[in-house]
Amino acid sequence: MARGTKTPPPEDFEETIIDVDVSEEMRGSFLEYAYSVIYSRAIPDARDGLKPVQRRILFQMQEMGLRPDRAHVKCGRVVGDVMGKLHPHGDGAIYDTLVRMAQSWAMRVPLVDGHGNFGSLDAGPAAYRYTECRMAEPATLLTGSLDEDVVDMVANYDGQFEQPEVLPATFPNLLVNGSSGIAVGMATNMAPHNLGEVIEATRYLIANPDATLDDLMRYVPGPDLPSGGRIVGLDGVRDAYETGRGAFKTRATARVENITARRKGIVITELPYMVGPERVRERIVDLVKNKKLNGVADVVDYTDRNTSLRLVIELKSGFVPEAVLEELYRLTPLEDSFSINNVALVDGQPRTLGLKELLEVFVKHRLDVVRRRSEFRRKKAEDRLHLVDGLLVALLDIDEVIAVIRSSDDAAAARDRLMQVFDLSEIQARYILDTPLRRLTKYDRLELDKEAEQLRRTISELTALLEDESLLRQAISDELAEVAAAHGTPRRTVLLEDAGTPRTAARGLPTSALEIADDPCQVMLSSTGLLARTAGDEPLVPADKRAKHDLIVSHVSATARGEIGAVTTAGRVIRLSVLDLPALPPSASPTLAGGAPVKEFIELEPEERVLCLTRFDPDSPGLA
Repeated sequence: MARGTKTPPPEDFEETIIDVDVSEEMRGSFLEYAYSVIYSRAIPDARDGLKPVQRRILFQMQEMGLRPDRAHVKCGRVVGDVMGKLHPHGDGAIYDTLVRMAQSWAMRVPLVDGHGNFGSLDAGPAAYRYTECRMAEPATLLTGSLDEDVVDMVANYDGQFEQPEVLPATFPNLLVNGSSGIAVGMATNMAPHNLGEVIEATRYLIANPDATLDDLMRYVPGPDLPSGGRIVGLDGVRDAYETGRGAFKTRATARVENITARRKGIVITELPYMVGPERVRERIVDLVKNKKLNGVADVVDYTDRNTSLRLVIELKSGFVPEAVLEELYRLTPLEDSFSINNVALVDGQPRTLGLKELLEVFVKHRLDVVRRRSEFRRKKAEDRLHLVDGLLVALLDIDEVIAVIRSSDDAAAARDRLMQVFDLSEIQARYILDTPLRRLTKYDRLELDKEAEQLRRTISELTALLEDESLLRQAISDELAEVAAAHGTPRRTVLLEDAGTPRTAARGLPTSALEIADDPCQVMLSSTGLLARTAGDEPLVPADKRAKHDLIVSHVSATARGEIGAVTTAGRVIRLSVLDLPALPPSASPTLAGGAPVKEFIELEPEERVLCLTRFDPDSPGLA
């Protein structure tokens, strides 16, 4: 047949055309897509606080043996195994999730121990062929006891492997590390919290199932962000804890420092959650360039690998630092908002949960996990005790056991005769036949007696635990206390009912509202060459007042935003800005302790010195 021609259908071929309503097909396909995004990608499970990709990464790392006491391996190996066995999506999405779980500024309790360049708030990580990882210690608390039938296992995307439906999760990971995701028609955004505080609230709820929200908020007063900072206004936090939805503002931690003797600066040591210093610096530079922010001379980022965050905003002379800081809060990411939307999957359904509901879901999950674990361990102990009892029966009459075995035609006959003669089960008889003769000694009998006693004690304790709900709850509470003792850290975020400091400048005020008032002051020169100014139009001390090591040799009246002259031995009068001089309180001592050397303000020739101060008006008295 010629190339490009169609093969005619067979004679008995019947063409079938199915009419499909386009709107129904679109509706069905969209619902399937929405279902997949909600349940398989974007929304975390309220029990272990993990999205499917996070759960699969941690499970696969455990399967690969990447425990905290093992060596790091290339992230590419983990990404490849997760993609090939469990997660039918792109390697980029898997690696991005792995990186986030290793970033201490994104997770309150990181779950992956990363080695290499895992990025920063302003830059992305290196490719997965360069970075290495292993499980962090807290991650083992999420995957522990998986081999004890504590959760249901489900098939992977092609049915070749199994994966856990949910992880056992020893601590409330969803509250501790938070979560964010955008699904179809819904989204989730949950704030991180302090591990110790959340565990204390959980233990209180275990002991008091009827606890109120106020009771729980005594232990969890608010989020605890990895980057620290300050949360301003707690009404939105309470709304979120009550209804699952709320908002609050986060502020950077800042303080005013003397950068030099003549210039002050604002030092930022903590930023709002997920805000990087480069983003803040670029915003400030843009505002200054467009003349929307006044008083800022320079922005320098001193943050490095060995130094915690230190972003220095140098201020121009004549501006009130606190007022400039308020403008920075208003115009830059130094103040940011966080909207809480606690959406998580509960029994396969997306729900909006408050604080108590989130903790109740976790407690219910842990009750189920510990119950299944106890049943597994009891069954394992009972099976072992059954074998030990059979071996003890054989040891009581070892000679007859050997005779029965020797006189049997084959292993099957020996097994059947042992079952008949000694009233053993098939499993016990087979175990006796498989036991080496070297274990049938007098010493081994003593060890078996001790083991049987320990097994009976274990079975009794597990049975009591399973039959008493209060003992089961106490066991969960004790495990949580151990987790808090091992991994709890102090709170990083400060909670404030309001801004915490009075607003010195109303929003939108002109530049003059940020500037220091032009109040009267006195400018003084000491015999050791120190300059300073003090508030008030009266001299600090009489001109001839002497002190032990220094005295004031000249002083003039001026205003804070005015200028004076410095008369030198070379016959020069050098102009000085009063605002550049360090300010002393009115109660300062006769010596200008806290003043600054003259050389910091004017350049003098060799052997030249300042004789006195003067004003630039005709009535200036010159030397005071």
